[in-house]
Amino acid sequence: MSIQRAADVLMIRPVRFLGNPQTSATNAFQGAAALSEDAAQQSALAEFETLTAALARAGVGVHVIDDTPEPHTPDSIFPNNWVSFHADGTAVLYPMLAPNRRAERREDVLAKLTAEHGFHISRVIDLTHHERDGKFLEGTGSLVLDRVNRIAYACISPRTDLDVLGDFAQQLDYEIVAFEAADANGVPIYHTNVMMAVGERFAAVCSASIREDKRADVVEMLGRTGHAVLDLSHEQVLAFAGNMLELATASGGAIAAMSQRALDSLSPDQRSFIEQHAGPIVAVPIPTIETLGGGSARCMLAEVHLPRRANK
Repeated sequence: MSIQRAADVLMIRPVRFLGNPQTSATNAFQGAAALSEDAAQQSALAEFETLTAALARAGVGVHVIDDTPEPHTPDSIFPNNWVSFHADGTAVLYPMLAPNRRAERREDVLAKLTAEHGFHISRVIDLTHHERDGKFLEGTGSLVLDRVNRIAYACISPRTDLDVLGDFAQQLDYEIVAFEAADANGVPIYHTNVMMAVGERFAAVCSASIREDKRADVVEMLGRTGHAVLDLSHEQVLAFAGNMLELATASGGAIAAMSQRALDSLSPDQRSFIEQHAGPIVAVPIPTIETLGGGSARCMLAEVHLPRRANK
């Protein structure tokens, strides 16, 4: 069993997907679309179902739980920001910047994963108290985890606070590699997982986005931990090429999940690099989710590394 690649993912089926006005100020990837509320939901739902089906066909265990109509959580399709699951049975709950995103945290989701989907949660680490101090850490959006080497890469932003990073590191025994990063226009990148990804044998990163005094350190650490490094351009990051996730399959293989827009931005050599180091690329078009939500395929996937519950 791979420590880095999850064979199972949690996905939240949207019921009222919309662009979130509470997140747009800190998310340069988020845009507008000429869609009614109903049309946005129907389009996002169709894209969601296409991705779940593609992952299931590839052999990934997809565990879908429906969102609830109330309270309205327009970004519920991105569960990786509020929870992460770890191989020792730990679930971590994270502090979120947007008040309307905090309602995405649902105890019943954890309960369903254990009671209905067969996983075991032995402890819950709750970091949400940091919200009272205006400090945030948005799950595996803020954190790109090298689970094998217990290293958390983190791009500092309004959504990724150093104090909360320290709390996470202490409680889960991770080393933090923190840095600042910005797009080609100098706008801070809101989540680490849009500009880098770490797989088992490779990593993708937009090194040009990292502040120059930390750039070499990040690339050196990736190489030192045995990762072949794929460098992405600013333009590819804008196309969500960094927002990919390597997953394990039931047959013992691996895939790289991303959006069609991300795949289309990659050169043939870059595609071959990913296929060589991870496996086949699974990509579907999710333009409504990317445009209105400002996130892509990786953001929709909360890896479930939890152990299975013993049968009684």
